[in-house]
Amino acid sequence: MADSVSSQRPWRIHAAVLLAYAAVAVAFSWPLSAHLQTHLTGSVGSDTGVYVWNQWVFRHELVDNRSLPYFTGVLFGPDHLTDLSLHNYTTFQNLIAVPLAGVLGVVETFNIVYLLMVVLTAYSTFLLARHVTGVAPESFIAGFLFAWSPVLVTRGMGHFSLVAAAPLPIFLLILLKADGRERLRDAVALGLTMAWAATTDVYYAIYCLLIGAVFLMARVVSIAPSRHAGWERAAAWGLNVAILCLGGLVIAIAASGGWELTVAGRTLHIRSLYTPVLGLTILVLIQLARTFRVSLVQLTKNDVYRFVGLTAATAVVGAVFVSPVLYAAAVRIAQGEFDTPAIYWRSSPPGIDLLALFLPNPNHPLAPDWIAQWLTKRPNGYLENVASVPWVAIGILVLAWRSGWRPNRWWAALCLMFGLLALGPFLHVAGINTYVPGPWAFLRYVPLIGLAHTPARFSIVLMLAFAIVVADALRELGRRNPSRRRALLIAAGVLLAVELLPAPLALYSAEIPPLYRRVAAAPATVTLLEIPYGVRDGVSSVGNFTARTEFFQTAHGKTVMGGYLSRIPRRRVDELQRDPVTRALAMLSENRQLSPNDETAMLEDAPAFLRKNHIGLVVIDREKTSDLFQGLVIKAFRLRHLETNGSLSLFATDVFPSA
Repeated sequence: MADSVSSQRPWRIHAAVLLAYAAVAVAFSWPLSAHLQTHLTGSVGSDTGVYVWNQWVFRHELVDNRSLPYFTGVLFGPDHLTDLSLHNYTTFQNLIAVPLAGVLGVVETFNIVYLLMVVLTAYSTFLLARHVTGVAPESFIAGFLFAWSPVLVTRGMGHFSLVAAAPLPIFLLILLKADGRERLRDAVALGLTMAWAATTDVYYAIYCLLIGAVFLMARVVSIAPSRHAGWERAAAWGLNVAILCLGGLVIAIAASGGWELTVAGRTLHIRSLYTPVLGLTILVLIQLARTFRVSLVQLTKNDVYRFVGLTAATAVVGAVFVSPVLYAAAVRIAQGEFDTPAIYWRSSPPGIDLLALFLPNPNHPLAPDWIAQWLTKRPNGYLENVASVPWVAIGILVLAWRSGWRPNRWWAALCLMFGLLALGPFLHVAGINTYVPGPWAFLRYVPLIGLAHTPARFSIVLMLAFAIVVADALRELGRRNPSRRRALLIAAGVLLAVELLPAPLALYSAEIPPLYRRVAAAPATVTLLEIPYGVRDGVSSVGNFTARTEFFQTAHGKTVMGGYLSRIPRRRVDELQRDPVTRALAMLSENRQLSPNDETAMLEDAPAFLRKNHIGLVVIDREKTSDLFQGLVIKAFRLRHLETNGSLSLFATDVFPSA
């Protein structure tokens, strides 16, 4: 591949890069391209089913109903307009899918959009790396390294919104180009990119905000070595003594299990290591901070005014382009449904284990089984815990370091910052909680930033910055050894391809059971009830609702009872608990027993429940429901059997005899 300095036909470089990335996308997702209409890279019963549903319901509301697609009436029964402003809705991907779905179908469209997002992420990273390094081949490797890194490939097995990471490198590219210019058009471009990020995954908008804040801080704060003498030496000595004492306390608690002390008639329990280790960490950080001097760069009033104006422009432009979702969020707030999960000091979601960063690629066909098993047993499962940094890339950095190369401070700082954030509120090593708090233990309480409540996903930004560092190291190696540059790049590319290879990728059937054809043929006013039943979101579940129900809805189009979204308002759960029928169905779906009073109330209210919600059809999954549960539902709703496919049985109620 020619260097980026070639100026005769630069479009050829971009065309070649895009075609090469498209070829890699096909190869590294094989055999998906041979089964675009029939299979997916994740199970329809997991989050994959919801992401496919996203594209269907967006088009259904926008095209079929000609309404704002941030509201839908196809979940939680009729007469329930559901606000999707807090749902991980993937609007950008949905917009791309709208014209395709009418021609290709739901599943094929979803797979094509997925592959397009991977290619776009790689190409955007190439543009950023090319700006930083000035050379194309090394930048191509950076795009390949990021887009097909284990962390993003794994997200393509369930967390599809995170695959669309292209806004992150584009935001960084605009930020670097705008540095020192402070033009209005740069502020507009940053606002557009943040809006783009918010419509792929809201986490990416938050990451852009964090990157922008760090970039600004790096421009206005100066950190330099500091000299100490006189009374400062006494302060250092005192800190060292305090560190030793607190460290001894931590060791004693860990060895003995803690104690109980009585002070002034009160019993104090000293058993947990959280507070002592927090104090120890703070003292160590203070001691380290003493070796540096922090100062602010001199700013004029014009500098401040310009910054405020450009920041406002960025915010306004971003708000304009996400105004539909902001409107939906405002409606949600007005209705008292803007619920956010509580943040707790010790029980918030953990980050990745430090060991996970250095494990071999767990998606590789030759990876030992114990790696995937260990990652799966970690909190939040396999998808949230894969963060392997490629060993070949680490080897490139070691080789470049030994030749005299040093990484750029900005990119090194991004790697360090987002790496620490990805480790979560407390550092875990090989499954052991060290109780050492990381920056996320405190940053998660910051408004807006705290909405990114799953810290493991910060590893995506870590991998992006790492890819740029690797490209810069390759550029320097090539500059120092021009005669060996081609061989070096070929070797690096081949070795990375071998290490990152996830093929053959595991595929999952997207087949729709034939009985849903009857559901699709039923009158439009019919509501479908699927058993097990429930309400589920990203942090809680009542009953046992699965994403498979929403995936099947893309084929039959009928309103369903229950639902699965990223955020469910508390009011919806309260409504479920108050209704004797839905409460009983949820309890039975959780394999809990009903009291005689609950069973009697369900049987008495069942006819009115069916009429109120226009429930004409019921599907029962016999593998997930007990015989007692099935019998009670058939008795309460007076169901008539219509059809059975595998473990699924379709029944009709008396509400719509013709169904």
